[in-house]
Amino acid sequence: MKKCWIGTFLLLFSVSLTAQKKFEANWNSLNTRGIPTWFNDAKFGIFIHWGVYAVPSFAVVAPGGYSEWYWHTLNSGNKANKEFHEKNYGKDFQYQDFEKQFTASLYNPAQWADIFRRSGAKYVVLTSKHHEGYCLWDSKQADASWGRPWNAVTGTPKRDLLGDLTNEVRKAGLKMGFYYSLYEWYNPLWLKDRAKYVDEVMTPQFKDLVTKYKPSVIFSDGEWEMSDTAWKSPALLAWLFNESPVKDEVAVDDRWGNNTRGHNNGATYLTSEYGAGMQPGVIWEESQGIGQSYGYNRMESADDYKKSGELILMLVDIVSRGGNLLLDIGPTADGRIPVIMQQKLLEIGKWLEVNGEAIYETKPCKTPYQWSAGKIPEGDKEAYMSKFKVAELVKPSKEHANIELFFTQKPGVLYCFVPGYRDKVVIRDYNRKAAVEVLGVKKPVKTQVQGKNLLVDLSNLRPGDLGEGPIVIKLKG
Repeated sequence: MKKCWIGTFLLLFSVSLTAQKKFEANWNSLNTRGIPTWFNDAKFGIFIHWGVYAVPSFAVVAPGGYSEWYWHTLNSGNKANKEFHEKNYGKDFQYQDFEKQFTASLYNPAQWADIFRRSGAKYVVLTSKHHEGYCLWDSKQADASWGRPWNAVTGTPKRDLLGDLTNEVRKAGLKMGFYYSLYEWYNPLWLKDRAKYVDEVMTPQFKDLVTKYKPSVIFSDGEWEMSDTAWKSPALLAWLFNESPVKDEVAVDDRWGNNTRGHNNGATYLTSEYGAGMQPGVIWEESQGIGQSYGYNRMESADDYKKSGELILMLVDIVSRGGNLLLDIGPTADGRIPVIMQQKLLEIGKWLEVNGEAIYETKPCKTPYQWSAGKIPEGDKEAYMSKFKVAELVKPSKEHANIELFFTQKPGVLYCFVPGYRDKVVIRDYNRKAAVEVLGVKKPVKTQVQGKNLLVDLSNLRPGDLGEGPIVIKLKG
């Protein structure tokens, strides 16, 4: 662990922004902006996928079984979706008719915001518009291009769902952001004239969203059909960074064209989706649902949801490697957050109440893990739909080494996360004097330098002394 303490580790491009800089509509200029420091300090956010797709709320339970893709999956001829749709709604029932059942009649944005606050999250990202094109605010471009009410204010809810949640989230002391899909599967103008769609729908709609609601985060998506040039993304981002009301605060992701994902980290943070994430040195965010889907999928059972301990471990792993976790929930069509999802969020919050100082505003060490003896598994390094499961990597195995400890740091402080209780913890390559404590535990712990290592004795701790989730040892000095 000596590498942790050779200077202070600085994440690339995480800077305090200055309002004087004028950015040009090209990546060389945009990349000089940097990413607002608050974003990577926050570490934990809540993603919300909510739209008309919450009415059928159906997908086959499997990796990539996204219920928010219901319309597209149905039109692609998927057998399971077709059988489900025809059995429950009939062959002639059109997807657009689901909008009449998207009532949001039990929607209580203050209750949502309270759950998010108690989860320990620092920011919230709501789907303002998914690929179906339905907007959760009063978008005139949506109605005009679709030729029908296709937003929550002119449509069935008769309510600014996005605006109401934005107000409550900010009252709760959290930052508010929006997911925004650049393209729309079946928008008539998109299907007829893509360039005209960009000029007459996407660009003015995006500017309207930003100007009215002033997001701190923009999670762009649906970029893969065209290049950043065709989307006119550099010009849009230049407007965002130069002229918009959030030009200094807003953090944006890397999805602005089929040639941008995984690039341009000077202006955008990198995204990983049900992936293995990335290593220290870049600013990145992992997004996952609690289950297999982002949107609510009523086909998922309790066994399909990650356990709370697994979610906490995932947060620890991601933060130890310098990333953020954007954990998704999918509300129902009438506006409820399923109780099982609320429970998971509150249990994460309970752990963060005790251990949050080891998460928020920390920096990664150059070496984020301490491995046991044995061959370190190569693992799956993909940022999309990988088989990476940190919950498996912490388990002792005869086949390969396992992760014994995770690390984060602040100036003068090293935090060591122990995945599960053991009475003796050896921190290798750390043999200096330090004040040692276990977060949330009042009892003192004994330490002993053994050669190049530090032995931390936890044997005097009892089950009642420790809560659920990883144990955090704090070394100060």
